[in-house]
Amino acid sequence: MTLDAHLLAPAHVLLDRLAAGEVSAADLTEAALARIGALDGRLNAVVTRDPEGARAAARRSDARRAEGRAGPLEGLPITIKDAFAVKGMRSTGGVPALSAYVPDDDAVAVARLRAAGAVILGKTNVPPYSGDFVANNPIFGRTSNPWDLDRSPGGSSGGAAVAVACGFSAFELGSDLGGSIRWPAHACGLFGLKTSFGVVPLAGIVPPASPDLPELDLWALGPLARSARDLERVLDVLAPPGDRRGAFVLDLPEPRQRDGRGLRIALWDADGFAPVDSSVAHAIAVAAGKLAEAGAVINIARPAVSLDECYEIYAILNAAQFTAELPELIRRRLAARASDTAADDVSHPALQTRGVVLSFRDWLMLTARRQAMKRAWAAFFADYDAILLPPAPVGAVPHPATDDLTKRTLSVDGTERPWLDFLLWSSLASLAHLPAAVAPVERGPDGLPRGVQIVCAEGHDRMAVAIAALLEERGSTFVPPPLAA
Repeated sequence: MTLDAHLLAPAHVLLDRLAAGEVSAADLTEAALARIGALDGRLNAVVTRDPEGARAAARRSDARRAEGRAGPLEGLPITIKDAFAVKGMRSTGGVPALSAYVPDDDAVAVARLRAAGAVILGKTNVPPYSGDFVANNPIFGRTSNPWDLDRSPGGSSGGAAVAVACGFSAFELGSDLGGSIRWPAHACGLFGLKTSFGVVPLAGIVPPASPDLPELDLWALGPLARSARDLERVLDVLAPPGDRRGAFVLDLPEPRQRDGRGLRIALWDADGFAPVDSSVAHAIAVAAGKLAEAGAVINIARPAVSLDECYEIYAILNAAQFTAELPELIRRRLAARASDTAADDVSHPALQTRGVVLSFRDWLMLTARRQAMKRAWAAFFADYDAILLPPAPVGAVPHPATDDLTKRTLSVDGTERPWLDFLLWSSLASLAHLPAAVAPVERGPDGLPRGVQIVCAEGHDRMAVAIAALLEERGSTFVPPPLAA
C-alpha cells in the first residue's frame, strides 16, 4: 500500500496501522502534506500550513510511541478549522482585521487534541466569524466541494469537511452554532457530531471573545470524520470523564445499547414550515429502513414542540449572541432596522433584527419558552432513543453569486426558499442543547451525497454516534469524492 493510500482510511484504522508499525507519524505527515500540495490548489481548503512544525511534531510523536507513551490519537495528521486558536499559527476566523493574528495559546479543545498526540498540519477555511453556510472570506477566498467544484462544501466548517473528505486530515474539529458541522458533513458525505452544549469547552474560539463573557449556549463543538467510530474516539479526547467546569457540564453515559434490536426511533414527518427537497427526504427514509432492518422500531412522532416557534426563539437568541461582540458601528446599523420591522414579522431578517435589540425582559420571556421546550424534549426521549431529521433542506448547493445573504435562495424541488432556511432543521437540537450526529446515507439524483441527522436526549451524545455506527455497518459509509479517490 502506498503512503497516499493510507490517508483515506478512517482514523481508527490509521491508529491500528500506526500501533502495528505499518506506518509512522512522520510517514503520514509527509504523505498528507504532499496530498494537500497536489490537490488543494483546486479546492482551497487548507489555507494556512505549517509543514516544518508538523514534521517536528510527527518526530516527537514517533518517539513517544517508541517509548510506550502513545496517546489516544498518537500520530494522526489533522487540520484545524480556522475558527480556533492554534498556538503559534495564524488564526484569522476569516476576519480581515485578524489576518495577522497569531495566538499565544491553543483553544482548549485544540490543546486536548495536541496532548492526545495529534499532529497539526494547518488551518482550514471558514466564512467571516463562521457566520455563513459556505466557506468563503476576503482573506483566502472560497472553498469548493470535491464532489463538484462548482458547488460549495457548506459552512461554516466547509474547509474542515473538504480536508477530511480528501484525506488531508484524519479528522477535524468543527464548531456548530446553526448546523456548521452538520451541513458540511451532509454536503460532503461525512460523519459529524454536534455535541451537547457544555460537553466540550468553547474557550479559544476566534475571533477572541472576552474571557469575562459566558460561553454562548447555542454553540457546540465536535468532530467531522470518515467513520462513526472515529467520532467516538475523538469525543473521548474532547470530553474526558469528570471534566466539570460548571453545573451544566455533563459526563456522557454509554449508549443504552449498540445494536438495533428494539431501538425506538422517531421520524419527524413532513413539516410545511420547513420544506425539504425530495432527495433529502428519500435519504432519511432509507436511513430509517436500514435501522428497521437492524431491529429498530420506527414511528412517525415528534415532541410537543413547534418547529416554527423553536426557530423563532432560536433565531432571536442566535442573533443576540452572534452580534454581541460585533463592532458598535455594525450593531447600530443592524439595530436601526428594528423600527421598520412589524412585531408579528417572523421572517428571517426580522427575527435577526429583534435579536440585535433584545431587551432583558424579552430574554427572560424567551428563556421561559425555551425551558418549556426542553421539558417537552425530555418527556419525548423517555419514550424514544432518537429522532431522525433532515441535516439541511437540500444537498450541496452551487457557489452563491452574491455575498448578500438576503438575496440568496435555495431551490427545494424547484421552489425558491430563503437562504437562511439552512437554520430551520438545525435549530431544534441547538436550542435545546441536544446532541446531533450526521451520517452519510446515499447519493442523490445529482450524484452528490445525502445524509441524515440523528438527534438524541441531552448528554446522550454516544447514543447518537452509536446509531450512526449502525447505519455505517449497514452500508452507509464514507465514499471518497471523485477528486480525492
